[in-house]
Amino acid sequence: MRIDFLTLFPEMFTGVLHSSMLKKAQEKNAVRYFLHNFREYTENKHNRVDDYPYGGGAGMVLSPQPVYDALEAVKAAAGDTKPRIILLCPQGERYTQEKARELAEAQHLILVCGHYEGYDERIREHMVTDEISIGDFVLTGGELGAMVIADSVTRLLPEVLGNEESAQKDSFEENRLEHPHYTRPAEFRGWKVPDVLLSGHHKNIEAWRENESLKRTRERRPDLLAVEAERKNNKK
Repeated sequence: MRIDFLTLFPEMFTGVLHSSMLKKAQEKNAVRYFLHNFREYTENKHNRVDDYPYGGGAGMVLSPQPVYDALEAVKAAAGDTKPRIILLCPQGERYTQEKARELAEAQHLILVCGHYEGYDERIREHMVTDEISIGDFVLTGGELGAMVIADSVTRLLPEVLGNEESAQKDSFEENRLEHPHYTRPAEFRGWKVPDVLLSGHHKNIEAWRENESLKRTRERRPDLLAVEAERKNNKK
């Protein structure tokens, strides 16, 4: 997979892309990351990428020209005319594990990170394939959201995780929260590990984990079970 980031602050990505699982994914040649400062593509003599909004109002709006030219340059460099181009914005589709799995099937992602008051609407209408929000809150820019998407997608790529089963058992897979985990010691300050996990009886352990996953989901995120029920009904 190839992931390109269009950003005004490429230095924000350095630590994230060269640490932990994202670093290992690159070492395994599972993914390649490229950073592009779209300020370098502006035709404005002052290197501005934003301007005042028509009709007045607070803040500045990102202009379409530098974003368009940056996208065209990235597509040409990659030899790809139809990448998934993702706009990070509060008005976008809320990001989910299901969306992460969908994006993990792509060969090329371009993540556009905005700043200031917003985007010229023509960027939304004519330049991107997806609009994504990572939650109902506002950030200074789209960089952190882009890092979240890159991380969640990369870990789903084949052979990135040491154990392929890890991703299959994560929270939000099959619209459930993950079951509780315990490790040594078996008792700490009077708090004991459930006996079933010490039994060595794998069938009983799996049943316990299944029940605990459902219990935790019902208690904390019942909306996920409703989504899963609707998904199953739509398949019938």
